[in-house]
Amino acid sequence: MNPIEAKLEEALNKVLVPGIMRSLVQMNLVRNAEIKDGKVKITLASTAISAEYHDWLKDKAVAAVRELSGVKEVTVDLVEAKPKELNQIERIIAVMSGKGGVGKSLVVSLLATSFARQGKDVGILDADITGPSIPKMFGLNARPSGSETGILPILSRSGIEIMSMNLLLPSEDEAVIWRGPLMSKAITQFWEEVVWGKLDYLIIDLPPGTGDAPLTVLQAIPISGVIDVFTPQELTEMIVKKAVRMAQKMNVRVLGVVENMSYLVLPETGKKLEIFGRSKGEEMAKASGAPLLGRLPLDPELAKLCDEGKIEKYSSDAVSELFANVVAALNGKSEG
Repeated sequence: MNPIEAKLEEALNKVLVPGIMRSLVQMNLVRNAEIKDGKVKITLASTAISAEYHDWLKDKAVAAVRELSGVKEVTVDLVEAKPKELNQIERIIAVMSGKGGVGKSLVVSLLATSFARQGKDVGILDADITGPSIPKMFGLNARPSGSETGILPILSRSGIEIMSMNLLLPSEDEAVIWRGPLMSKAITQFWEEVVWGKLDYLIIDLPPGTGDAPLTVLQAIPISGVIDVFTPQELTEMIVKKAVRMAQKMNVRVLGVVENMSYLVLPETGKKLEIFGRSKGEEMAKASGAPLLGRLPLDPELAKLCDEGKIEKYSSDAVSELFANVVAALNGKSEG
């Protein structure tokens, strides 16, 4: 990119897309920008932007570029593009579990928050259609905006892009009673019809088990790696192995396993009490042939923040260790 193109991009990066408050550049809506003899011609994708905002967006882009020295004339054209053509995602992590209720969504949310704190652009695709809990943890209840050409995700307080079925329902406690094919179709739409734009990481919260919905994700989306979440209870090994083998059959790399609800720290002594029985972290790592990425405790503070929709405020040594090991696994390094 030459200096003039860099200045054009910098100017357009100041123009925020209505409905998501990320810039034209961040949402990858700038299709072309060129300057010749002081005349600038810009082509923007209008995908997922309501027609009532088209002229407004053009005017904002013109005003931003006109401030550059040497610019005499600016024209902006809008073109249609499919969301898939605009989405530029570096890495996609899927978080899965062999059974429900193990804290899969919690791990997704903690990882996304950790990446966001590192200054990364992050999104969460909540593919758990019948049990979507991500919006609740982040305190979100706004409906996504968009048009016939696409949908814009909702932005969390710390700038994480989120798309979930719960954001589209009339109320968050509405039940989604669908058969497998319909759920698979909804997940495909979240991938193909949502404008994610430019992201460093997209984290997918998979439905539990090894049925149609998780199969759709592993087949249709280019996953960089999966993380399997479990709790220290009986039958764990069988359930973890099933989930891991499913990923392996789909030729998707298993980054590692995470044990949730592993222990409770007693506030008086700091001693770790293994409420649900002895930790099976090392055993599950061995059984799955993948590293143990972390052991997360039962933490009343975390539960409180999730209930209040403020998970982005939470931090702990256990989460920091988990995050460091996930980054290392993604980069092909051994944990430690």
